[in-house]
Amino acid sequence: MTRGPTLPAHRLPYLPTPLDAFNTASADEARALLLHCLRSPRWSHRIADHRPYPDLDALLAAADEAAYDLSPGDLAEALAGEPLPELPEGTYSAAHMALGAAHAAYEARFGHAFVIYPGDAAPGEVIDHILEAIRSRLANDPEEERVVAADELRRLARGRLLALLSGVGLCSICGSRHMGATSPNAPAPGK
Repeated sequence: MTRGPTLPAHRLPYLPTPLDAFNTASADEARALLLHCLRSPRWSHRIADHRPYPDLDALLAAADEAAYDLSPGDLAEALAGEPLPELPEGTYSAAHMALGAAHAAYEARFGHAFVIYPGDAAPGEVIDHILEAIRSRLANDPEEERVVAADELRRLARGRLLALLSGVGLCSICGSRHMGATSPNAPAPGK
């Protein structure tokens, strides 16, 4: 008994990835997307101008390197664009007041917004994590805090890029949500 001809191998159509969309976006679109990750025009131009990236790891390595190279002016510009850290929905107004007071003390001491990469802090622990970090970092001298803030900005940018280019949320180029996206941080109704 002979078998009939075998079917040709089935090939799935190629579906572009968010990284493909980023690599092929116009320079203006790529720079605008990157400004949401780290609010430094110099950084966003540098990352956008070195496209295409072969994979996400190469992009993240380039983003880290460029973030380490921020001048004091670039860092000040990036810090000026950062909002207060986002608090989980349903956070009590007392927590918002505590964060506002701690942030005001921090800003008075260092002259810029407090930035922190939340990492994998559980939603119920975010406010404690942020307040503890502000209190701890208030003891830093200005130069030491500049280094810490630059590292936190680098980590924020990396996390935001990962979220964007892993296809996790919503953005104009890849349809992704920016991790650590800004919010008005208003207290939950009735809290």
